[in-house]
Amino acid sequence: MTPDEQLWQLLRGSLTARALGIAADLGVSDALADGSRPVAEVAAEVDADPDTLHRLLRALASDGVFAEEEPGVFRNTAASELLQTGWGDFAHLFGGVFHRTAGALDASGRPSFPAVFGTDFWSYLAAHPDERAAFDRAMEQGKERRVARLAEIEWREGETVVDVGGGNGSFLAALLAEAPELRGIVFDLPETVRDDDALAAAGIEFVEGSFFERVPAGDTYVLGTILHDWPDEQAAAILCTIREHAPAGARVLILDDVVPPGNDAHGGKWLDLLMLAFAGGRERTEAEWRALVADAGLELEALGDRLIEARAAQNA
Repeated sequence: MTPDEQLWQLLRGSLTARALGIAADLGVSDALADGSRPVAEVAAEVDADPDTLHRLLRALASDGVFAEEEPGVFRNTAASELLQTGWGDFAHLFGGVFHRTAGALDASGRPSFPAVFGTDFWSYLAAHPDERAAFDRAMEQGKERRVARLAEIEWREGETVVDVGGGNGSFLAALLAEAPELRGIVFDLPETVRDDDALAAAGIEFVEGSFFERVPAGDTYVLGTILHDWPDEQAAAILCTIREHAPAGARVLILDDVVPPGNDAHGGKWLDLLMLAFAGGRERTEAEWRALVADAGLELEALGDRLIEARAAQNA
């Protein structure tokens, strides 16, 4: 790839995110689930302008998302089929509220979301249940990898795992399916969109509350991609809440990126900018994670990419 091609690939990123968001919101992948169809037919079904939809799909197909089999006739690809899953919710967010937020990002160090939407991100989600549900479904993506990491850890029979900021509980349900000897508590704000009956059937209790104020008693506290949402002061406050309310010796398992040094490609380096834009959060390097855990008064036990293991002091 030549230098100018490299820059073009980066510069058009806002267009690709918006095009994917539009396709996801229209449900184009669902409309093509049974096979190839003329774009005019799909446009009529999803209530879109046929010419505009053709142009959107043609652009996406040039990157392997959908395929134009013959002029004006499209089908799904393996990539576009993912829009029928939680990736469709990611596309909705990246093509919608994240797109508008990233467009207002500057170098001031302040999150741009409040300036665009007139409130902070979490208050916005509380006031927009559909967006909250989309956000929680999007956060399910990659849970299999996170569950696999935790399944390798030694667990005790009857151990209580508290999923701090656990959203709709899908991650904890998947973990308990792999380790049914555990007890589970999802701890999150009351506006979380969830199926309480399904959680109960999976042996999970939902407890509502703010992790800035308290957490339920447990043996292990899991924070799955939670702390990167917050600046250091608030992230440390969350860990301090756990330290203050957890039994002595309780484990704290943090599932977040550890940003590597150097120029190698790493998704966390771009995600870091999104965290800054919508909530003032950040992805952290190894040194930054060590400092954060120490500032919260926790004992660091292990630090690897996407898993930081700490413990509340025995004399807490």
